[in-house]
Amino acid sequence: MVWGPRALAVSLCVAALAAAPQAHAAKIYRWTDRSGITHYGDHVPDAAPPSEVKVIPVHSEPGAIARLRIESDGSRYLAWADNNLSGPIEVKVDYSQSYGGGVGGTSTLPARATVAARASALVAVLSSEDSGRGVELQMESLPGDPSARPRNVDYLLPLRQNNFRIDQGYGGQFSHSDPENRYAVDFAAEIGTPVLAAREGVVMQVESDFDKAGLNRERYGGRANFVRIVHDDGSMALYAHLKADGALVRVGQRVRAGQQIGLSGNTGFTTGPHLHFAIQVNRGMRLESIPFRMNGRAGPLRISGGP
Repeated sequence: MVWGPRALAVSLCVAALAAAPQAHAAKIYRWTDRSGITHYGDHVPDAAPPSEVKVIPVHSEPGAIARLRIESDGSRYLAWADNNLSGPIEVKVDYSQSYGGGVGGTSTLPARATVAARASALVAVLSSEDSGRGVELQMESLPGDPSARPRNVDYLLPLRQNNFRIDQGYGGQFSHSDPENRYAVDFAAEIGTPVLAAREGVVMQVESDFDKAGLNRERYGGRANFVRIVHDDGSMALYAHLKADGALVRVGQRVRAGQQIGLSGNTGFTTGPHLHFAIQVNRGMRLESIPFRMNGRAGPLRISGGP
C-alpha cells in the first residue's frame, strides 16, 4: 500500500544543506509546430495541433509529502518542514547517523510538529557543534493532523454504478489486516467506473501517474493511483487503485459529496479492478483506518469482513 509515512534525509555539515523535493513528472510531450519545428515539454500548449502530439511515458516516483529544509541562524541551525500537500501533515525529525561521537543540540531529538496545508513549521533547533560532527538528520512525514476528532457521519457510495459488490471488507486477510487498511472496503468496479466523493472536503493529495498492477507486494505494494480528501473534522478519505490519469480533481480543490473525482482502475498491489475506500486518521505518526457508516440505494450498507 502507499498510504504510510515517507522519510528523507539531509546532512548537516559546515554549511547548511537543503533536501530537494522528489521529481514528479510522468509524461513528456512531443509536438511539431506549424513551422515544422519539434518541441518537448511537460505540457502541451493550446496552440499545438492535437494530431501531432506524441506522449512519451517516463518512470516517476510518488510526490514528496514534505521537504526538510536547514537554515543557518548564527550559531544555530534551524530544521524546517515544508508541507507539499493541501492538507495538514505531521512530521518527525531525528538523527539518522552521527560521526565523531555524541551530538549536542539545543533541542532534544526526535522532535515532532504538525504543519498546516502548504505551510512551513520549525521542527528543531540544533547547535553549531552538530555541524562539526557531520550529523545526518532524517524526517518522516505522514498525512493528517494528530489532533483531529472525526465525527460519526453517513458517507455516500463512492461509485456510480447500478450493482455493488464488496470484494474485501473490514479485516480482509489479503490486504486489510494492518491498521491503515483494517476498516477499508474494496468495491468491485470495472476500469473506468466513475468514482464519487463520499463526503465533502478538500483534495489534499493526488497520485495519477502509475500504470502497473500485480501481486508482487515488494514491487507494487508501495504504489497505486489515488485521491486523498481531507474533511472538515480532520479525517481523510482514500480512494485508491484508480486508473492511470484517472484522477479528475486537482490538489487544493474543494469537492462536494457526490461529485465525480476520478475513474476506477487496477493499479498497484491488486488482484483485479476495484476501488479501495477507507477513512483514515493520524494517531500520532500512525495512519489508521476507522469504521464508517455508508448509505446505499436500499439504505445503510452492511459491511462485513473478508475474504
